[in-house]
Amino acid sequence: MQQSNNQHTDTRIESDSMGQVRVPKDALWRAQTERARQNFQLSNLQFPIAFIHTLAHIKAAAADANFAAKVISEQQANAIHKAVEAIISGQADNAFPLDIFQTGSGTSTNMNINEVIASLAEKLCDEQIHPNDHVNASQSSNDVIPTAILVSSVLSLRQRLLPALAHLKQTIESKAKTLTETIKTGRTHLMDAMPLSMAQELRAWSTQLEHVESGLNQAVSLASNLPQGGTAIGSGINAPEHFGERFCRFLSQRTATEFRASSNPFAGIAGQEVNLMLSGQLNALSAVLMKISNDLRWMNSGPLAGLGEISLKALQPGSSIMPGKVNPVIPEAVAMVCAQVAGNHHTVSIAAQQGNFQLNVMLPVIAFNQLQSIELLSNAAHALADSAIAEFTVNHNRLNEALAKNPILVTALNREIGYNKAAEIAKQAYQQQRPILEVALEMTDIPKEKLEQLLNPKNLI
Repeated sequence: MQQSNNQHTDTRIESDSMGQVRVPKDALWRAQTERARQNFQLSNLQFPIAFIHTLAHIKAAAADANFAAKVISEQQANAIHKAVEAIISGQADNAFPLDIFQTGSGTSTNMNINEVIASLAEKLCDEQIHPNDHVNASQSSNDVIPTAILVSSVLSLRQRLLPALAHLKQTIESKAKTLTETIKTGRTHLMDAMPLSMAQELRAWSTQLEHVESGLNQAVSLASNLPQGGTAIGSGINAPEHFGERFCRFLSQRTATEFRASSNPFAGIAGQEVNLMLSGQLNALSAVLMKISNDLRWMNSGPLAGLGEISLKALQPGSSIMPGKVNPVIPEAVAMVCAQVAGNHHTVSIAAQQGNFQLNVMLPVIAFNQLQSIELLSNAAHALADSAIAEFTVNHNRLNEALAKNPILVTALNREIGYNKAAEIAKQAYQQQRPILEVALEMTDIPKEKLEQLLNPKNLI
C-alpha cells in the first residue's frame, strides 16, 4: 500500500476521451502520450530529434495559418510559437519518449507534440491551450506526419547530405589533380585490363556521385509538395479554405526552404511513393559509396600479398594478436553503412506498399529509416573524403612494376598483327613473367621504336 502511495505521489492524473490515466508528475506530455508510452514498448528506437523539431516547425506554421484564418486568437498563436521555440532550442528533448513501432499513422507522436506544446504554452504564457482544439487545429495526424517525413527529409538533404556529397566530390577532384600522370593497370573482372590514369579512376567516382546527386535533387523537388491541409483523408475537412497554401508559405519562411501545397493531398496521404523514390536514390548512393570503399580496400590491400597500389592513412592498430597490422577501417565502416542503407531501403519499400485506401499505415518506420539513411550517408561521405581519399599515398614502384608486365597491353597491337597473334604474345609474356615489349620484339617484326610507342601506357589511356 505504501508503494502505491509513493507511486501516486510521483504521478498526476490526466484525462482524454477514454477517461483518466496517470502520467509522470513532471512530464510535459499528457494522457494520449502516456497511453502510447505504455502500449508501445517494442524497441528502444525513437524518432530522431530532427523529426521532432520538424514537427514543431509544422505546428508553428499551422498556428500562423490558423491565426490568419481566424481559427485561433493572436494570443493562442503567440503561445504556441513560444512553446515551439522552446522545443526547437532543445529545452524539451526528453519529452518525446514514444517508440517508432506504434500506430501506423503516427497519431501517437502527433498527439505527443500537441500535448507538449500545450503544456509549454501554459507554462511560458499562462495561456490555456488545448492540444487538439488549438495546437492541432485544421490538422490531422494523417496529413501532419506525411508532411513531417517530407519536410524533415528535404531539410536533412539540403543541410547535410547534399553538402557532404559536394565536399566528397571536391576532395576527389583535388586528389585527382595530383594523379593525372600516375598510370596504373586497369582491371575488369578483377583481372588485368588496359591502363588508365589514377585521375581517370577517381573522376569516375565523381561522375557516379553526380548521377545520384541529380536524382536526389529531383526527389527533393517532388518531396517539397506537401499534403498538409488535406486533414483526415485529403478532403480538407475542418480546415479553412486555402489552409495548405497559407501553411506552406509560413513554413517556407520559417525554414528558408521552398515548400508548396500538393495539388492532390489525397495522394500524399494515401501513398508514400515519393519517399520510396527518395529512398531509392539513397540506396543508389549507398551503391556508389560501396564501390568507392571497395576500390580503396582493393588498392590498399597487402602490403606484400595484395595489390599494394596505395597506402591509406594508418588510423589504429588492426589486430589484437598480429602486431603491426593496419586495416582499411574507414572504407570498411562506410561499407557497413551502405549495407544498413540498403536494408533501410528494403524496409521503406515494404512500408510504402501499405497505403490501404486513403492512408498509409507504416509512416513512423518510413520516417525513421529514411532519416537514418540520410544521416549515415552524410557522415560516411565526410569520413571517406577526410580520412581515406584526401590522405592516401601512391606506391609508384608497385604500379610501374605491374604495368610493365601487364600482358593486356598487347591489345594495342591488334591492328598491327591481329587478335590471335597478339593473344600468343600475351600468353607467353604472362607465362615467362616478362615485359610485353620484350616478347613482342621477339615474336614480331615491328621495330622497337614503334613498339615502344604503341605499348607506352601513357599513349593508351
